[in-house]
Amino acid sequence: MNDIAALSRIDSFPYRHRLHEVMSTPVLTGHEGMLLSEAVERMYDARVSSIVAVDIQGRTLGIFTERDLLRMLSTNGAASLSQRLGEAMTKPVTTVPGDAFVYVALARMTRTGIRHLVVVDGVGRPIGMVTGRALLKVRATEALVLGDIVQDTHSTEEMLAIMVALPRLARALLAEGVSARNIAQVIALVLRDLTTRAAQLSEQSMIDDGWGEAPAAYAVMILGSGGRGESLLVFDQDNAIVHRGTAADDVWFAELGRRLNDMLNGAGIPFCDGKVMAREPRWRKSLDEWKNEIHGWVFSVEPQTVMYCDIFFDFQPVWGDRELAEELRAYAIDKASQSNFFLHYLAQHVANMDVPVGLFGQLITKQGRLNAKKFGLLPLISAARFRAIRAHITVTATDERYGALRDAGVIHEDDYRDFIEIREIVMRVMLEQQLADLSQGIAPSARIDPRRFDKPTRNRLRWAFKRLRTLRHMCAVGS
Repeated sequence: MNDIAALSRIDSFPYRHRLHEVMSTPVLTGHEGMLLSEAVERMYDARVSSIVAVDIQGRTLGIFTERDLLRMLSTNGAASLSQRLGEAMTKPVTTVPGDAFVYVALARMTRTGIRHLVVVDGVGRPIGMVTGRALLKVRATEALVLGDIVQDTHSTEEMLAIMVALPRLARALLAEGVSARNIAQVIALVLRDLTTRAAQLSEQSMIDDGWGEAPAAYAVMILGSGGRGESLLVFDQDNAIVHRGTAADDVWFAELGRRLNDMLNGAGIPFCDGKVMAREPRWRKSLDEWKNEIHGWVFSVEPQTVMYCDIFFDFQPVWGDRELAEELRAYAIDKASQSNFFLHYLAQHVANMDVPVGLFGQLITKQGRLNAKKFGLLPLISAARFRAIRAHITVTATDERYGALRDAGVIHEDDYRDFIEIREIVMRVMLEQQLADLSQGIAPSARIDPRRFDKPTRNRLRWAFKRLRTLRHMCAVGS
């Protein structure tokens, strides 16, 4: 693929910064019934080159630009200005979320040839605008298209080519000095986009094969590290479906789950060994069934509950009815926060996690390696999740959870800084080890060989693991 050939020359700026950092605000908006003459006058007064049409809830419907105006005037003259905005606007409008990396905007604008990209919030309301002029400071290369080319894939082979490119992308970004946490987010976003595209193609294939459209509103959700946006180079499928249908509708959703999981497996995202996949009845339920399941988890806690919570409570909707998924999230967090027994169970789970540092400060390994995810990342992830549920915090990314906890006064600023640094240290050594293993034909894993790192890195690892012991006081149920 030509778009991957330039990875060695990649500019890291687009992978470091989010769109909310570079977008223009505020966005000029208007309703569909507005006369075009009024819309143009407002554009002139605001000194902007576009106006976004929104519905009564403020959600993006379309866009009208100076380019559209010039085209209309050249064709129909001044009579064009008597049209309504809804008649003249371009729709559907290309949008991108505000927390997306800059590379997503660059790639989408390169691929589609558009000059204006509307930045939206979680429900589709415009919060900013990105134009080609605003991105001139970014030196884009063809490699940036990798993050957006998913939208044009139509087969598992095309998806697999993207997955094959991920290690090279990670290596290039690491060499540019991009943080391991940001690289993990980039990888997770690609995996999330692939899941979205696979769901879209699977649904369309069912329609083409005579299954008809979905019998009820539904959402495909990605769980675990993909939902948190924290994936490195070891991944499998963790996904689920929630719908508003009945038991009779499960036949349709079961087929969707089967096609989705098969497509992702063919694309290089293997089946989950624990069968946490939409094809499995346990992970494919109606909203009411999910509510009953969650109620059972939090009020009748069993050992398996911790695993389910580790995976489920980090979900993100990637296809379908987002509001349905968010309704499920609100219910899950509300119920979980009401159960002191459940919260105590989660807290004890974190408090019982071990630290791989010996009596004399040596790193304890097994067959020359230690599981950096188990000992370094999971304690931080689990503690953040526990505290977030307890505080009714809805974000899923670990860094964002710690930031929200700090802002709420739940954790101290010093603890926040240390925990972010620990995550960076552990994720970086994991990523470097995974890349080294791949280059030697070894399957990547969460296990690192401390001997391959220099002494300062080993010292930082020891500090990180020792500092994690303070999570015990963070997760004290009465604190």
